[in-house]
Amino acid sequence: MATSNNKWRLTKFPFLTTTRKRVETVMLCNCKANMLMLNSKKANLCAAKKERIQLPISDDGYRISEFLSHPFGIQAMLNTKTLENFEPIDANTYRCFLPKVQLLNFEAAPVLDLRVTPTEEDCTVEMLSCKFQGSEIMERQNEYFSAFMMNRLTWSTNESKPFLEADMKLNVTLEIYTAPFTLLPASAVEGPGNLMMQALVDRLIKLLLKQLMQDYYEWENQQM
Repeated sequence: MATSNNKWRLTKFPFLTTTRKRVETVMLCNCKANMLMLNSKKANLCAAKKERIQLPISDDGYRISEFLSHPFGIQAMLNTKTLENFEPIDANTYRCFLPKVQLLNFEAAPVLDLRVTPTEEDCTVEMLSCKFQGSEIMERQNEYFSAFMMNRLTWSTNESKPFLEADMKLNVTLEIYTAPFTLLPASAVEGPGNLMMQALVDRLIKLLLKQLMQDYYEWENQQM
């Protein structure tokens, strides 16, 4: 009789079968997601570079501290010429929109929150946030990685060999949650990942110093 009653209920109320299938599907998806998270591991990538350039001897000296406290100098530290757009968040923090990049078959636009802190002795840029804007799939990846970057600029204009020096550090944490990478040790991702990041930092720091001095001379000419 119990079997007969169940058949009657399912025949009379077919939505019960549909609802049960949906619940079972959701439970299965949640179970798979939980298994992925249980098997996930984190890869820590890092790169650092210190680069110094000698400044030409100038009879008039250099006003680097003044330049970096000026809006023109702050934009130079943010390298706004390479950005799609940027906007201030508060007195010394800026949201920077980078051009779209192609990742596999998806496009994503990196968005960085950067804090610029100029003093009389140095100027520091810190990355407070890094997110991807794009498709839902790309934005979902924001949950699985975090990044931190710091670039500290120092200089000396009082010595016989004036210089400008940049010290850049970049750290990225990736959550590995998809096969076959979950079957590999984190070092299998960290090894090639560190090489790629180091090559990126090596290139960025040289470009930054070169562009910074070009912007400095442009600003200095405007002050005359």
